[in-house]
Amino acid sequence: MKRDLTIAITRLDETRTSDIPLPMYMSSGSAGMDVFAAVDEELALHPGIAVAVPTGFAIAVPEGYEAQVRSRSSLALKHNIIIPNAPGTIDSDYRGEVKVLMLNVGNEPFVIKRMDRIAQLVIKPVVRADWVLRDELPETKRGSGGFGSTGK
Repeated sequence: MKRDLTIAITRLDETRTSDIPLPMYMSSGSAGMDVFAAVDEELALHPGIAVAVPTGFAIAVPEGYEAQVRSRSSLALKHNIIIPNAPGTIDSDYRGEVKVLMLNVGNEPFVIKRMDRIAQLVIKPVVRADWVLRDELPETKRGSGGFGSTGK
């Protein structure tokens, strides 16, 4: 299948991570690529604890894009494992190892094994904005109404 964008990727330690799949789309309609754990041994994720899980790779996201790290719905639903800063952002100028911040919000420990699918990676365009300081903002029907002000 022809892709819309090419992104450079490198394994950080070929001898240690050559068996770890690179991020991949698991179906033709997938928006996100599954990301695999590059842990050397099983990692117990205890309730209430967040851990940065290594992936063994670094990427060069093109300027004008970001890579978003998102939870896998099956981990969230079945095991209460989430990405607490989701979506996590990998900026176009970052060249370090991609790590996945995972949090166990359940009551039981969860074990992460080598090559487990731990997150999804979605590539998105980025819009950069300039601020224009004004004395007043344009009026709207909602105005300054906050949380819940538009109804249930």
